[in-house]
Amino acid sequence: MTKALELRSVSKLYGAGPTEVRALWEVDVSVESGELVAVMGPSGSGKSTLLTIAGSLEEPTSGEVLVAGIDLASMSRNERAQLRRRSIGYVFQDFNLLLGLTAIENASLPLELDGMNAEQAQRLGMRALEQLGVAERAGHFPDDLSGGERQRVAIARSLVGDRHLLLADEPTGALDSVNSEAVMRLVRDACHRGVAGVVVTHDAQLASWADRIVFLRDGRVVDQTPSADAVALVASGGQP
Repeated sequence: MTKALELRSVSKLYGAGPTEVRALWEVDVSVESGELVAVMGPSGSGKSTLLTIAGSLEEPTSGEVLVAGIDLASMSRNERAQLRRRSIGYVFQDFNLLLGLTAIENASLPLELDGMNAEQAQRLGMRALEQLGVAERAGHFPDDLSGGERQRVAIARSLVGDRHLLLADEPTGALDSVNSEAVMRLVRDACHRGVAGVVVTHDAQLASWADRIVFLRDGRVVDQTPSADAVALVASGGQP
């Protein structure tokens, strides 16, 4: 079966010589359709770099990245942009909402960019906003929304349409525990529909929603563990 995402011996280096930084080193990670994987590790371990490379926003220094069996290196820049619009939902740590667009316009933007008419796109966008409890803020601009509301709009944008891969960098960072669980439930529901999910989180309780937890340290994968076992290990004060 073709995997939704594969990173094969992926390394990412920044700088050169004495200033060289090794963000990732020989990383191997694969995610099946319908699987939710959480990525954990200390600050600077390479978690965000892994996501940007998986989402074709950044190229690895070496190694291969395959989305639905297609090597990203074989695609043109336009083809990669089309892949991101149609198949990959990305939730950024800083939300990346467009300040000149309302919440509903932000949520529906990927669909409109891909050619869907505005009415249909906004209908699907509104459904996602409703699922995240921010439909009443649909006509407001990002500057008029709280941090938690902006986060939920960003997540709604990542889930609209027929996405096959969801990449989320600390998607619950600005939310309280109730809304954090609502977000993880929505991500989990997307996986039940066949979406492959990769979520970076520092919260072991939220990571427990995943099927598997990948631990990074100093740019390397040091463990991949079924989530129930990993959460029990972290809760006991152990180190993977």
